[in-house]
Amino acid sequence: MYVVIFKATAKQQNQLYLDTVEKMRSLAFKKYNCVDFVALTEGKQEIALSYWHKQEDIVAWRNDAEHLLAQQHGKTKWYSEYSVEVAKIERQYSN
Repeated sequence: MYVVIFKATAKQQNQLYLDTVEKMRSLAFKKYNCVDFVALTEGKQEIALSYWHKQEDIVAWRNDAEHLLAQQHGKTKWYSEYSVEVAKIERQYSN
């Protein structure tokens, strides 16, 4: 299992941003086998965690044409800074 950790500082967010976020989330699940996707915002700080079984699905999602456009908007309009980390989950516990 893998997790993609997206952290960002918001700059400008509008209805196009909100629509795009929902579309990218749906795309991750429907087309690229995302297992879970959780996003939280506090002030201007945003963090999103998405969970995946295979790195190949993460790469395919990252390179999707619609996602590439969303990434470009993120860089130029929506975020003043961001980072992406991909980590392998070694253990998982739940109750």
